[in-house]
Amino acid sequence: MIRLGVNVDHVATIRQARGGREPDPVTAAHEAELGGADQITVHLREDRRHIQDRDLRLLRQTVQTPLNLELAVSADVIAIALDVRPDQVTLVPERREEVTTEGGLDVVGGLAAVRAATARFAAAGVAVSLFIDPEPAQVEAARESGATHVELHTGQFALARGAGDVAHEVERLRRAGARAHELGLHLALGHGLDYRNVVLVRDLPHVAEMNIGHSIVSRAVYVGLREAVREMKRLLV
Repeated sequence: MIRLGVNVDHVATIRQARGGREPDPVTAAHEAELGGADQITVHLREDRRHIQDRDLRLLRQTVQTPLNLELAVSADVIAIALDVRPDQVTLVPERREEVTTEGGLDVVGGLAAVRAATARFAAAGVAVSLFIDPEPAQVEAARESGATHVELHTGQFALARGAGDVAHEVERLRRAGARAHELGLHLALGHGLDYRNVVLVRDLPHVAEMNIGHSIVSRAVYVGLREAVREMKRLLV
């Protein structure tokens, strides 16, 4: 069975819309674990638009599954991550004007900075994953950086319409995943995955994990978070 990482950022987004205390992403993480989540994922953005420092520190103290922290290659959030020490960090690109993460990290173009950040986390005993586009060159650069994990950006796959375009994107993911496996990298998928399209990529070779947030939180509005997680888990068998 593929491991399911549940991203609770969108719970925090609802809270921040009113600037209040609820819904609490820490409670959401607990509910997700009760539903069978294998990992909790959060993104501490530089602009703190959803997850706050308080959330991260409480999650580190309370989650029972591995905690995966997404962050930019930025000195201030790297310092926080090294202090909190999640089980894993996932380095992602970040732009203030974007609604959500758009595209993968350019490891080829920023190899020196990524390598330096990876070395700091490795020295602290924190596993490092890189969120990258499904391109062999990016996979190879990820390996060169010292990272042990990659998460392939499935955004273009999720946006594809028509059988031909979908098949093209699935093939891109398959090829990049095969290269990651050849290089000994732990393979995950994430971004834009939902209850319909996840079945088209769940059987790709070597995929060990999927990180899904928006679709699960959206489904939870109707059925509750525990059940929404359970429903997704059943699709990953």
